[in-house]
Amino acid sequence: MILAAGRGERMGKLTIGTPKPLLQLGTETLIGRHLKRLAEAGVSEVVINLSHQGELIKNHLVSSSRWGLRITYSYEGEPSLDTGGGIICALPLLGDDPFLLVSADVLTDIDFSSLTFSTGKGLLVLVPNPPHHSAGDFGLTSDGQLTAAPPRLTYTGIALLDPALFRNFKSERQSLRPIFDSAIGQGLLAGLRYDGLWLDVGTPERLEDARKVIQQRKKNL
Repeated sequence: MILAAGRGERMGKLTIGTPKPLLQLGTETLIGRHLKRLAEAGVSEVVINLSHQGELIKNHLVSSSRWGLRITYSYEGEPSLDTGGGIICALPLLGDDPFLLVSADVLTDIDFSSLTFSTGKGLLVLVPNPPHHSAGDFGLTSDGQLTAAPPRLTYTGIALLDPALFRNFKSERQSLRPIFDSAIGQGLLAGLRYDGLWLDVGTPERLEDARKVIQQRKKNL
């Protein structure tokens, strides 16, 4: 599932007529890059949640799809149901098996096919704290268990999750954090530290940083 329903308000004028997932990174859009890499990782079916300017996202993907993916859309109306509510709304489309969750507004080179968990209800990918989020989100024990204790790392917006994690929560607007906190309290979530490429593309400045990374990588090829 790709989370793509946010309004992108921190992007200012860049998202007045363009949904944030359709902002360009070189020759690719944010969401297009994810779809390409998901297909390369062996994913065949993707659910995308839509709200603000959602039809623009759908129309763009219909006209430019070349990844061989079956894409299904979860429509939330406006305002969006936030990250947690969006997943709960999409559960009927996600099936009963664990699903990969990816936020549309991140840039990463993580190998999606490498993510797995053997116990509990999910795995969250964490990174060292960036300057704009120095406090982090979650702690990580030496055996890979997620905790609320410091020192904390930053949640990337990438996870592998069991749908059962959400079934005791109401279908309403809510963030993922209380759902994750509840699961951590029950010892149900593992974590993985990732030290490769990851950027939160949440502001115009960080979008420019991401574009520079992509441009530099092309020069190095």
